Amino acid sequence: MLGPDMLPFVALAGVVFLGVIVAFGLVARNIGRDDVAERLSQYAGRGTEEAGAEPQQVFARLDAVVRKSEQGNKIARNLARADLKWKVSEFIALKLLAALAGAGTGAFIGRASSQAMLIAALVGAVALSFAPDMYVSFRAGRRVKAFNNQLGDTIILMANSLRSGYSFLQTLDMVSKESPPPVSVEFNRVVQEVGLGRTTEEALDNLLRRVPSDDLELLITAVNIQHEVGGNLAQILDTIGHTIRERVRIKGEIKTLTAQGRISAYVITALPIGLAIFITIINPDYMAPLFTLGMPPDAWCCMPVTAGVMIVIGYLIIMKIVDIEV
Repeated sequence: MLGPDMLPFVALAGVVFLGVIVAFGLVARNIGRDDVAERLSQYAGRGTEEAGAEPQQVFARLDAVVRKSEQGNKIARNLARADLKWKVSEFIALKLLAALAGAGTGAFIGRASSQAMLIAALVGAVALSFAPDMYVSFRAGRRVKAFNNQLGDTIILMANSLRSGYSFLQTLDMVSKESPPPVSVEFNRVVQEVGLGRTTEEALDNLLRRVPSDDLELLITAVNIQHEVGGNLAQILDTIGHTIRERVRIKGEIKTLTAQGRISAYVITALPIGLAIFITIINPDYMAPLFTLGMPPDAWCCMPVTAGVMIVIGYLIIMKIVDIEV
């Protein structure tokens, strides 16, 4: 049973959970209302008389300030790679919400003692604050993988189009209409940027920034060289397309052969952490001594810290072994 000294921490956890629910509702409503028309209105500097326009303008000004920083530009680039229509300020708000949720969850798990509750809350806040970053990285990686899998067939389509007499820009427009996403979406952006006045080289460089792919870089390098020195671009694209298809095939075989090692890394890493959380939820008093720190130097040698460091090192070693470059 909780003692009187635990009541403030329980009340704090309740306030944190309530704040997470309210803040998440506000951010979700703002994300849902941020459509293309509102973005264009903000870009053109036009006002709006709709209800709720003032909060939208506040978020727009905040987002403009955040984007000026180096970290804000990095976040905006990662969101573009993941094809997420979020603002930088919205992403930072989600990180704060995730940290609050992690602090509340950690405080609940470490409710056996005040010291364990504080440590668990800090660990939970730090751990879950990276959850939005992991989601964005997952989305971006999956999108780049899908792009690479489609790129070989796309290059063959471009080569055949050039042989039939289309210009390079007409070829890109045809690819944007005939190919499935994400290739169609990205090449459509290239065509739109060229139509707005950018050069083809600048539009292709922007495409490479949105889709950081070695295969795409090979294609863009070949196109830029051909534009400078000339040559048969269709024949060059045939060679590049064959090379990319072979690389995709070899990568698939390597991924199949290393699947057991990757799954082992996931299981070995998640099993002790999940088991410790499960036991702590069922019987907090049993796990409380592990989170009770003494005076230095004992505070730096507690078992959870040592175990966590060893788990992370083991995971990184296994993933380094199964990471084979092609």
